[in-house]
Amino acid sequence: MKNNSGTRTITAIAWCLAWDKKHNFVPDKLRTVHQIQQALQKGRDVPESIKSVVQQAQRLYDTFEDCTPKTLDKLKNKYLDLWKDKTRIGLVYGGATKIKQYVFEASKLPDIRGASALLDRINLVDLRAFFGDYNEQNSSLIENIEQWLDTDFPNLRQALIPELIIYSTGGSILAFCPAAFVDDLANAIENRYTHETLTANSCAVGDTFKLLEFRFGLLQDKIEDTFWFDKYESNQENSIIKAYFDQSEVSDPFERFQNRKNFNELVGKLANQFTQRRNSNNLPNAERPSRCYPPMFETHPYLQRDESDRRSAIMKVEFPNSSFLSEPLARKRLVGEIAKRESSRAWYDNANLEWEPFDIPSWVSKFKEFLDQDNNRQLAGRYYGDVNEEVKEARSLREIASTSNPSGFVAYIYADGNNMGGYIRQKIKTPQDYRLFSEDIFNATEKSVYKALAKYLHPYRYTPDAKSSRTNKEPVWIHPFEIITIGGDDVLLVVPADKALEIAKTIGDEFEEYLWRTGRYLLEQTAPNLLAHRYTVGNVPPSKCLLSMSTGVLITAQDTPIYYADKLVSQLLKSAKKYAEELKKEHKYYGGTVDFLVMKAVTMISSNIKEFREQGLIKNKDGQSKLKLYASPYTLHELGGLIETVKAFKKAEFPRSQLYQIRSLLERGKRTAILNYRYFRIRLTNEAAKQELKKQFESAWCQPKESSNNGNLAPWMSLQETDLQDANNSKMTYETIWRELVDLYPFIAEEADNPGESLAEQSTAPEVRQ
Repeated sequence: MKNNSGTRTITAIAWCLAWDKKHNFVPDKLRTVHQIQQALQKGRDVPESIKSVVQQAQRLYDTFEDCTPKTLDKLKNKYLDLWKDKTRIGLVYGGATKIKQYVFEASKLPDIRGASALLDRINLVDLRAFFGDYNEQNSSLIENIEQWLDTDFPNLRQALIPELIIYSTGGSILAFCPAAFVDDLANAIENRYTHETLTANSCAVGDTFKLLEFRFGLLQDKIEDTFWFDKYESNQENSIIKAYFDQSEVSDPFERFQNRKNFNELVGKLANQFTQRRNSNNLPNAERPSRCYPPMFETHPYLQRDESDRRSAIMKVEFPNSSFLSEPLARKRLVGEIAKRESSRAWYDNANLEWEPFDIPSWVSKFKEFLDQDNNRQLAGRYYGDVNEEVKEARSLREIASTSNPSGFVAYIYADGNNMGGYIRQKIKTPQDYRLFSEDIFNATEKSVYKALAKYLHPYRYTPDAKSSRTNKEPVWIHPFEIITIGGDDVLLVVPADKALEIAKTIGDEFEEYLWRTGRYLLEQTAPNLLAHRYTVGNVPPSKCLLSMSTGVLITAQDTPIYYADKLVSQLLKSAKKYAEELKKEHKYYGGTVDFLVMKAVTMISSNIKEFREQGLIKNKDGQSKLKLYASPYTLHELGGLIETVKAFKKAEFPRSQLYQIRSLLERGKRTAILNYRYFRIRLTNEAAKQELKKQFESAWCQPKESSNNGNLAPWMSLQETDLQDANNSKMTYETIWRELVDLYPFIAEEADNPGESLAEQSTAPEVRQ
């Protein structure tokens, strides 16, 4: 008896084999699929008409467990039946491209929310509906999709079944397909994005492969001409061959060869074709419409432009402020209102446009569904507390910022998975591996976000003011966050500034914990590498999961342009991922990292964050030691320590004026900063607080590298020694957390909720809530 994933794979292969190149399709496909599944799960007989294809699919599936033969002769002899079968099966890969260009084209949150929600609906609902995989609750939308498919792509819907989908999360889809319909399915995927969004970019490619290629990678028509292990072994040092095969962290040549020559190689070929077509290049021998000309709307110098200043406006509406909208922007605005359960769509109906968005589920509604699950009721009690009234979704950044302390600031959190590519190259070798991996990552990402939000946020009673977009000015309870997107292993959130770092850390911790609990991503247990962490207080957790998450966090004012904030938080994420790669290479650290920036003025950074830090925050005054006036990025353990250090300074009542003064003295040199810190610390009157400060700051961060030195370098940390051979040229780099400490000081409360408190001790979820 096969497991569910194996049954799906065999059913998909058998279904594709049952078709031929003349578009002949099985009249009663539901009955046929049911017969195949019954035969696989319960050992029942199938009709003679499809018995051979089921046996052939079973035979191919069984090869996934076999070892790779070292010679072509052994390969050909062992799998002669599969090699002689010239039937080909299609694979299609596609999805949205240049997503941020579409989502952040507009500057207002409702439009950004709508653009993201519309793409999410296409990714998670529309494309799956092509295959008949849908929820009956979306009946009107499904009927619309089926009518559209039957009109533009006759017979395609008849050729697709849910089992063909390998994965469909994270903005892309990978699926089996009968060979005759590969181009039709790829064209349908691209056309659906254009039909629904008008301007979003998308790309889809497909190809057909021989049966044996699904197990052993790409093979030549004459199998003797295939580049196999004997040739690889004798040409390993060739730079091109080395770049193609040596993509995993293994030393054994045959293992490297096996990691490349499998189903993953077919996906790699599609990924290369995807890149070529996305870049507007026509693929050779492809009989498909060109993608050289993306969707465009003509403009005119004497016509009113829409708010994005890119297209001619077709309507003027009041929201309550007057706005000029083109049709693409109107669709975003309408979807944004529907996602937030706002009912003011009369403006759209009055425009007499034909397009209908149908029901759009929001991420906040999914968050509430998550909390309503029986096993999460304690978490729901922690989040809702005593709130028994209806809690609505925040409509603007101003509403989210009003929940922060201090008020007026929000934080953008942009997270993305680490080590994903390497894990896929080394571990993912079959279609069922891809399916399971995709489901695990999506579930881990989504649930870690929901848990982090529920753990550190609570509904907020917001009183609309004159600037509020709410027509009803009565106080209302709101969810104090905005989930812009959760796709695959990446996340983009907006949360109150004072809870941003705790949420970012918890997302990273919960992501690793969820994957670790599956038992499929375990890292060999070793002692924690203390060299990977600069914070030495508490138990340093060892890396226990092969996959983790890096995060960029930007704390900024509520009126910072969203497109600019996205640009900066993307740079922070890139910095965090680079730091994670360095720690993995140098210290075998597989955990998460976080880079953050507190930007209180838009004019603070004129170029990019990397140049800002290198040119403004790295000093070398005495020519002997480099002073690095910042310490970002941080590991998750270090980030937790940084939060505790800020709390220790508040508890010690360290004067804020002196915090700022020491920060201004950092660039004057190491000794000057040390002397002033010691002077101000000695003047503190609370002895208990001074000891806590010594524990959480001086002993935790500022111990010298020399084991014989019992002092500390506060506020500095010694980073690295560049030349130990020549004492005259010996240089040390010193860095400090002081700037980040000062920046975070207003946003970290001295007495915070105890994150270690047992959820069992929290009140249960209120019953009256929507």
